[in-house]
Amino acid sequence: MNLDKQIRQSVHALQQGGVIAYPTESVFGLGCDPDTPDAVQRILALKQRPIEKGLILIAASFDQVKKYLQPVSPDIQQRVFATWPGPHTWLWPVNDDVPELLRGHYSTLAIRVSAHPVVQQICNSLGKAIVSTSANPAGKPPACNADEIRQYFDERLDFIIDTGTGECGSPTEIRDAMSNRIIRPA
Repeated sequence: MNLDKQIRQSVHALQQGGVIAYPTESVFGLGCDPDTPDAVQRILALKQRPIEKGLILIAASFDQVKKYLQPVSPDIQQRVFATWPGPHTWLWPVNDDVPELLRGHYSTLAIRVSAHPVVQQICNSLGKAIVSTSANPAGKPPACNADEIRQYFDERLDFIIDTGTGECGSPTEIRDAMSNRIIRPA
C-alpha cells in the first residue's frame, strides 16, 4: 500500500478513536488522539505503562501543542524552538486542564515537534498533535519496524504505517524546558 493511502487510513483510525503505530525519527511510536481518553487508556494498557509516568505529544508545529501549555519566557521558548523540528522532546509547563492521562503526576507535558515526514503528514492531516510513546510493552526494546510491532501487539492496533523510521535507536532525549536539564539521554 502506498504511503499516501497509509497516511489517510491512519488519520481515519485516529479520528475514530483508534490507536496506530507509526515511524518517528528514532523508533516506532504508538499514537492516538490526545483528546480521546479511551484511546489514551488503551495505549497505557497496551504498553503496560503506569498513568503516573505521563506521555509525549508529537506535532508538526508548535501551534498544534500550544493549547496544552503555559506560556514561558522568550529565552526558554527560543532555546526549545532552536531544536525543532527534530528529535528533541521537552518537558513544558502544562495548563491546569490537561488530564492526568497525558501529563501523569507532573505539572509538565512532554512535547516534540517532529521532522519525520510521516509524523508531519499525520499531524497536518489530522490538524493536531498526537500521543507518541515508543511501540513496545514495558521492559521490552522499542520496535524498529512493522514486523516487531506485530510481534508485540498482534492485531490489537487499528493501523500500522509500514515504512521506515529515521535512524533506529533509542527514544529521543528529553529535557526540562525550564532548567535545560537532561531527564532522559538519547
